Amino acid sequence: MPEAIRNLREVLRDAFPMRDRIAALLRDGPHTVPDLAAMLHEPTHEVVLWLSAMLRYGMVEAVGKANKEGYYSYTLKEVRP
Repeated sequence: MPEAIRNLREVLRDAFPMRDRIAALLRDGPHTVPDLAAMLHEPTHEVVLWLSAMLRYGMVEAVGKANKEGYYSYTLKEVRP
């Protein structure tokens, strides 16, 4: 049975706590969206929204080229003083 799609407001409300969880996973090294979704036990489409916000605000960056499935790996962006 397919998962119920949550209301966008509910997904966005979770952005701040999920940001910290995603950052913790990326500290261990680069990961793709499907990898992060599997590790977080969250739907891929929700992880895309959270990661997109982190990308927009300069917290993460894509590294290398897309894999054979078309997914980029993301890593935490280095903070420079």
